[in-house]
Amino acid sequence: MNDFFRESMFAGVTLSLVAYLIGTLLKKKFKLGIFNPLLISIVVSIVVLVVGKVDYYTYNEGAKYLSWLLTPATVCLAIPLYEQWGLLLKNFKAVMLGLVAGTITSLTTVLALALICGLSHEEYVTLLPKSITTAIGMGVSEELGGYVTITVAVIIITGVLGNIFGELICKIFKIDEPISRGLAFGASSHAIGTAKALEIGEVEGAMSSLAIAVSGILTVALSSLYANFM
Repeated sequence: MNDFFRESMFAGVTLSLVAYLIGTLLKKKFKLGIFNPLLISIVVSIVVLVVGKVDYYTYNEGAKYLSWLLTPATVCLAIPLYEQWGLLLKNFKAVMLGLVAGTITSLTTVLALALICGLSHEEYVTLLPKSITTAIGMGVSEELGGYVTITVAVIIITGVLGNIFGELICKIFKIDEPISRGLAFGASSHAIGTAKALEIGEVEGAMSSLAIAVSGILTVALSSLYANFM
């Protein structure tokens, strides 16, 4: 099967899309957070690659075309924000303070856990961009000297966990305000969390989209400072 993936230009893309489709169908059928399409697609892809003895680089040669769509897809999240522009201006100060608090909390949590677990500097900076979108996080990790491939995995895991448990956490802590919920999803679990926010409501989706952009910028600015703490 490794030879098939090497010779076929779009084998990687096909596997990724079919795996995601399986996840989507399971989510629609069972309506459970654990059947997150991205999570299912990751599991299915890994199983196929392991069973078929296909190495990652061979698979990625055919799947890399999907990565080209990552940045445009992130930019398109500005559309729901534009539709709720008036609401943003009305609550501008609260929104900005919330996003600053969320970004600082994320970075400080990584620092604290890195110190507790005795991580090296490279491992520490690898985890710093865990809550921002992959397109930005990869650049941050590379610039700070982290392991970019691990950063990608951590970002995806963070997003999937936010997508699965975000709504439950909001219910536990009785966070009912749409703006607050949207900002929480976007600031903590980037685009994957935003997909869940869009399912919940238009305001949540718009605020989550805003959180992706602002949290990304703040993380880029503050990561260099936090990188010096270890």
